Amino acid sequence: MTEARKKIKVTYSTLASPDPLLHQYYEEAVAQAKADFGKTYPMFINGEERFAAKTFEKRSPVNLDWVMGHFQYGSLADVNDAVAAARAAFPAWSARPWQERVEIMRRAADLMSERLFEMGANMSLEIGKNRLEALGDVEETADLLRYNCDAIEKNNNFAFELLAESDKHHNRSVLKPYGVWVVISPFNFPGALAGGPSGAALVAGNCVILKPATDTPLTAWFLTECFRDAGVPAGVFNFITGSGSVVGQGLIDHPDVDGITFTGSYDVGMHILRSFANGRYPRPVIAEMGGKNPTIISQKADIDKAAMGVMRSAFGLQGQKCSACSRVYVHHSVKDQFMGKLLDLTRQINVGDPTVKENWMGPVANKGAFEDYKKFVAELHANGDVVYGGETLEVGNGYYVAPTIVDNLPLDHHLWKTEMFLPIVTVTGYEALDKAMVLANDVEYGLTAGFFSEDDKEVQWFLDNIQAGVLYVNRSSGATTGAWPGYQSFGGWKGSGSTGKAAGSFHYVQQYMHEQSQTVVD
Repeated sequence: MTEARKKIKVTYSTLASPDPLLHQYYEEAVAQAKADFGKTYPMFINGEERFAAKTFEKRSPVNLDWVMGHFQYGSLADVNDAVAAARAAFPAWSARPWQERVEIMRRAADLMSERLFEMGANMSLEIGKNRLEALGDVEETADLLRYNCDAIEKNNNFAFELLAESDKHHNRSVLKPYGVWVVISPFNFPGALAGGPSGAALVAGNCVILKPATDTPLTAWFLTECFRDAGVPAGVFNFITGSGSVVGQGLIDHPDVDGITFTGSYDVGMHILRSFANGRYPRPVIAEMGGKNPTIISQKADIDKAAMGVMRSAFGLQGQKCSACSRVYVHHSVKDQFMGKLLDLTRQINVGDPTVKENWMGPVANKGAFEDYKKFVAELHANGDVVYGGETLEVGNGYYVAPTIVDNLPLDHHLWKTEMFLPIVTVTGYEALDKAMVLANDVEYGLTAGFFSEDDKEVQWFLDNIQAGVLYVNRSSGATTGAWPGYQSFGGWKGSGSTGKAAGSFHYVQQYMHEQSQTVVD
C-alpha cells in the first residue's frame, strides 16, 4: 500500500465504513488481483521459495473460469525439510530477547494493515467473502498479532517471582516455548485463523509451519510474505501447501512436531487429537472444532434487534462460520412477528459476485459445500417447511445458493444437531424458557450462543445456564458472530474446543509455552 493511502479500519462490529475511499481502494485492488490471475506461487521453507514436481490450480468460487493461481503439491520430503528447518532455527529464535520477537511481530501486523486492500480483495475472490467481511478478516489478523504482543509485553514474557523460603532463595515461574509448532488453518477465516495462531506461536518463541486449507492457499502466501518482510529469520516460519492426507497427516505424524493448532471440523479435530496422542509423550493440541450455535428469543425481546442479529449471523459469509447462527428458539407469542421481520431482512440480501458493492452474500466455498447444500435442502423440504430459499441460484458461473429459513422441522431431526456450515437456519417456537435452554444445550458443540430479552433477570439466567464459550445478548450486529481481539474472547466448550482457553483474551498465548519453576539458592 502506498504511503498516500488513507488508513481505514473495518471490524466485525461495524462491517461498514462511511469513507468512500474504502470502496475506491478495494475496487482498485480487485482489478489488480484479477490482473495477477494465473501466477504460480511457491512454498516457503527455511527462508527460501520452493517448488514441487506437481501443482494444483485454485479456481475462484465466484467464477469457475477464473484460475487465481497455481500452488505446490507438497510432499513428505517437504514436510521433513520444513520440520528440520524449524528445529534448527529454534535455539536462536527462542533465545532471542522477547522484546525483539515482539518488535518483529508488530512489524508483521503493520504490514498486514498496510496491505489490507490487496489481501482483502484477493480473499474475496479466493473464498467468496464480501468486501467488508474480507477487510475485517485481514484487520483481525493484524490485531490478533498485536494483542498477543501486548500480552507478552504486559506480563514480562510471563516471568513471575514466587514465594521464597529465605533471603537466600530465589524462586520464579517462567514460560518457555515448546519448539516446532504446526498451524493447520481453515478456509473460512484464511487470515485470522492462520496468521493469528502463527503469530502467537512465533512471539512465544516457537518456530512455525503453516499448512493452509487447499481452498485458501493465496491468503496464506500473503501472510508468509508479511512475516518474511517483517524480518522473521529463515526457518522460523515455513509455509507448505498440499493435500491433507499427505502434508497435513505428515505433519501430525512427525515425531519432531511439538504442538499443533487446528481449526476445522469436529471429526478432523478429534482425529488430530487422537493421532497426536500416539507420540512418545503428551503434546499440546489447540483445536477449535466448529459449532451448532443457538439463539434464544424471549417474549420480552426487542424483535427488531433479534431479527437483524439472526440474519447477520445466519447468512454472513454464506453461513460458513463456526460461529454462525444455525438454530433459533423463539417464544410462541412473538414467533410470527420475528419470522416476518427475519423474512423481510432476508429478502433484501443480494447474492452474487462478492466484490460488487451491492452483493452481501457471495458463493459457498467449493463444490463439496454446493453439493452439501443441495443434499441438506432436499432433506429440509421433505421434513420441514422451507419458508425462504432452499434453492441454488444461477447468478453467475459460481457456487451460489439462496439464504434459507426453515420452520416446523421436527425436533428429533438430525439437522438440529448437524453442523451444516451453510446459509441455513432452522426456527422453532417454545412455551417455556427452561425448555428452550435444554434444546439449546442438547448438542455436542458449545462455541457461541445468542439471547434476546429486555429483562435483566432473564439475561442473567441465560448467562448462568447456556453451555458455550462465547455469549452475546441483544446484539443486533450479530446474534452469535463477530468476536474481535481484546473485546470478545473466542473459544469453545464441549466438542467445540480442546483447551478451555480462548483467543483474543487473557489466556491464549500462554498455551504456546510450558511452565518451568526455577529455584536458585545463594
